Amino acid sequence: MGESRSDQERGAGAVSVDAGVTTGALARRLGVSPTTLRSWDRRYGVGPAVRSDGRHRRWAPQDIAMLEEMCRLTSAGVPPAEAARAAKEGADPAPAEAKPPSDAYRPRSKAAGPLPLGDARQECKGLARAAVRLDAPSVDDQLTSLVERHGVVVGWEEVMVPTLHAVGRKWESAGDRYVEVEHLLSWHISRALHRASGPSDPSGQDTAPAGPVVLACVPGEQHCLPLEALHAGLVEQGLPTRMFGPAVPPEALTAAVRRLGPLAVVLWSQTRSTADRPLARHIAATSWGVKGARRNPVVLLGGPGWAGRQEQGMLRPPGLRDALTTLASLAAG
Repeated sequence: MGESRSDQERGAGAVSVDAGVTTGALARRLGVSPTTLRSWDRRYGVGPAVRSDGRHRRWAPQDIAMLEEMCRLTSAGVPPAEAARAAKEGADPAPAEAKPPSDAYRPRSKAAGPLPLGDARQECKGLARAAVRLDAPSVDDQLTSLVERHGVVVGWEEVMVPTLHAVGRKWESAGDRYVEVEHLLSWHISRALHRASGPSDPSGQDTAPAGPVVLACVPGEQHCLPLEALHAGLVEQGLPTRMFGPAVPPEALTAAVRRLGPLAVVLWSQTRSTADRPLARHIAATSWGVKGARRNPVVLLGGPGWAGRQEQGMLRPPGLRDALTTLASLAAG
């Protein structure tokens, strides 16, 4: 007798559960690109034991454990061929079997292993692993997918910032190492934020009667990545904005404010040495418009550099989400 429809459905469900993890899902988990997994399979034989329909890769738990070891070893500076051999054997490559150092490869100590992410989101771990390997395509793919799936605020607060902090802690504990990882990760985060800043309807973004939001770092301040996140979040919400970036001269900032008549001006300062309070007061007092109807911008002080004394009449939101909420409320009148 033939199987009933319910029996067939249960059987299909069992196949899907037992078939293992897809290459794309495993790539996101490990922080590598699917192309890298296929290349490792082809070159070093670290592929799945079973393939559905004889073609599609499906990774079982033992396959995943092998790939996790492969990633750990390559992150520590072990050449892929040696890492693959050790991962398949379930042990680190013995020093005696390792190839002697050359100009192209000088193995690093195992202290260069996983970043101290603790219980952070799986996305953090994958992003950190890719950054430590200097796998730029994978870092770029993960950040792009992150912003597309979760948006700027969640992506910034829950993945980008924790991963940057983890890299920074690893750098501090490992001497001069990992500086290149932090630079690569910062650059790709900036790139992802810039891509996220593309409005879906550019023609309608400057229709707000109250003027745009001006974003600028104070003079001497070069650290502008959090300001880029705010810019991306504003555009994601459809609020008009003008981004001037790092170290804006006071005269240029004042001229821009008078020309634009902005709804608000966000001044970013990362350290107390750059927090220019006289400049903030000057911008808050800058006015425009016809006599009898002149206006001034609302000034928001962003960044840890402004910690301490509160400036009268100025706002100091504690984070990206709060800054976006404040600016959206101002735009709504």
